[in-house]
This record gives sequence, C-alpha cells and structure tokens, in this order.
Amino acid sequence: MTTQLTIGFDAKRAAQNRTGLGNYSRFVIRGLSRCSDVERLLLYVPNPRKMSALGGLEQEPRVNLRFPPEGYRWPRSLWRVWSLTKELPADGVQLYHGLSNELPLNISNVPSVKSVVTIHDLIFLRYPQYYKPIDRWIYRYKFRRACEQADRIIAVSECTKRDIIQFFGTPEDKIDVVYQGCDDRFRQAVSAEKKEEVRTRYQLPKHFILYVGSIEERKNLMLLARALPLLKDKDIQVVAVGRRTSYANRIDAFIKSHGLTDRFRMVSGVPFADLPTFYQLADVFVYPSRFEGFGIPLLEALCSGTPAVGCTGSCLEEAGGPSSLYVNPDDEHELAATLDNILSNPTLRQQMIADGKEHAARFHADTLTQQLLNTYQRAIS
Repeated sequence: MTTQLTIGFDAKRAAQNRTGLGNYSRFVIRGLSRCSDVERLLLYVPNPRKMSALGGLEQEPRVNLRFPPEGYRWPRSLWRVWSLTKELPADGVQLYHGLSNELPLNISNVPSVKSVVTIHDLIFLRYPQYYKPIDRWIYRYKFRRACEQADRIIAVSECTKRDIIQFFGTPEDKIDVVYQGCDDRFRQAVSAEKKEEVRTRYQLPKHFILYVGSIEERKNLMLLARALPLLKDKDIQVVAVGRRTSYANRIDAFIKSHGLTDRFRMVSGVPFADLPTFYQLADVFVYPSRFEGFGIPLLEALCSGTPAVGCTGSCLEEAGGPSSLYVNPDDEHELAATLDNILSNPTLRQQMIADGKEHAARFHADTLTQQLLNTYQRAIS
C-alpha cells in the first residue's frame, strides 16, 4: 500500500450516530488513523453543528474534517449525495469509502477517485414488513446504485455477501467480507469499584440475563420474555438495555400478565461508557434477533467474558462463533433449556468464556484494518 494514500469518508454517521453505523464508522476511521500505510483521512461531515458523536475522533492522527463550502445554499443532504464529489479531486482524494450502505449518486463521474462501499445488511428486502414502503424504495435505490458504481464492495458478513449477490445480482468477485469489530473498552476488565457503582446506580440484581439492542420487533426480545417463566432458577432476572419502540409495549403487557414485573426490566438511555460494566456483571447474554447483518452485541459479550446465546437464521454464528450457543428464534423452550444448562453448569460456562475470548481475538482492530487496506488496494489497482 502506498504511503501517499488519501482516503475520503462519508462521515455523517460517525459524527451523528452513537450506535450501530456510527460505531462502525468510528471503528474503521480510528483503526486507519493509527496505520502508517495511510497519509490522510478526510471526513466529509454534512453539518458542523452535529458532531457530538465523534468523541475526539477528529483529533486522531491523519484525520481532517471537511464541511459544505461557506454559503452553500442547498440542503446539506444534497451536498452529501451529490455536490461533494466536486471537492474530492481538489482535496487529493484517491479513494472514497461509503461507510453506511451508500455512495454519492454521481461518484462514477469522478474517474480519478476509486470507491468502496460497506453494505451492512439488506434486511429491508428480506423482511420488508419491518419497513415503510417509501423507506424500502429509497434504500433499494441507494444500496443497489452504490453496489453498481463501487469499485469494491465490503460485506460485513458472509450472510450479507450472499444477500447482495441474491438481491442485486452483484458478481461475487467484486465483494470482500471484512467483519466488524467492537470498541476496545469491552476487552478491558472493569474494576470492582466501577461494577459496584453501576450496579447501585441502575439497581441491578446480583444475577441476571442481559440483552443489549433496540427493543423492536425484529430483535425478537419477546422470545426471552416467554422463556423467563420456564427457567428452573426462579430468582434469575432479565435486564434489557436499549431504545424502546412500540414493540416494547407488547413485552410490557406479556410481563404484566404473567407476573414477571419483578424479574424483567427494560432500561433505556444507558451511556456507552457503562455498557462494558453491564456485560461483565451479567451471568449470560442473549441476543434473540431474527436477522442481523453481523451482530455486534454478541461480539461485545464475548470480549467482555460473558457466555452468549444467539438465534439461528442469519449471521449470528459468524459473530458469536463456535463458542456460543444458538436456538430457534421461535422456540422459547429451547432457549430456556439452553439457559438452564449454562446457568447450572460452571464448567460449560467457563469453557464458553475461554473459547469466546479466543474467537473474539479474530476481530481485533489491527487484523480488520489490514483486511480493509487489502480491499482498498484491490480497488485502486
């Protein structure tokens, strides 16, 4: 890789989004900023007043911010998808990376700039019932066009790669699978003082099953609610951390009707800095989602030393690896039996923790950054 490489990024999510796509964007940029094979990283941010999620990323080595020109009169969204391509050659950009499923619609009009797009998932095509028709139309248009125009495509899992080929007819040899990673804070042991402070502040029980993720229908948290009364340990509780949607009301109703209000809690607004402590306090982590592009929470659990259970049917086995256990997303009895086995078998639990950390080592930032650089080299050459 040339040491003169200058890379441009669609940095809207990095600047504004504190969860999934934002975390991925910041992970990629931070890893590259510490790599000597890169000269400059230019972050194209549509709104200089909306950058609170960067979290100091702009101070990393080689990172520079770019904004719409002074006096830009059109909507900032138009700058991001169309106008910024005029600035790429002047900025010396050799490669532009769309980190969140899309590229500027006219990127192919700038032949001097190669392009890479990361496709995270095509859930809106596989499970259209979870999306509004207008959103499905916009996503399909943007994602397909990005795949057609990009010199290389990054899929965050083999599952997503298969979907890109199936739904868009993209040639397989145009796609590289480069997995996502998670923040290094999940790999660091939390102090006993921090654990006690978090446990007290959130009134967490001594023993609990953890879920982390948006509380929406696709994430299938109801499976865990239905499994809870079937568990042999009647003292174990569930703590679900995530943004509530209308689906959470259905879970509330189930919990109340089955007398589980003292055993099932949903907690919203937990700062990212507290999440590693939640994982490390939990007895086991459950991610019952029906479909994901990758499944970062499973990887966060493994890095935290927490045994993990996922569901079959998408890519969660790629994130959780052979050390985690997987159940049918519609079978609460199978989930309850699996949890009973983990909770009552210290040997199994310790084996899952050890093997989970070994699997998680594959997703270290240095490893994934090198794979990303390999994709950039293919795009340029």
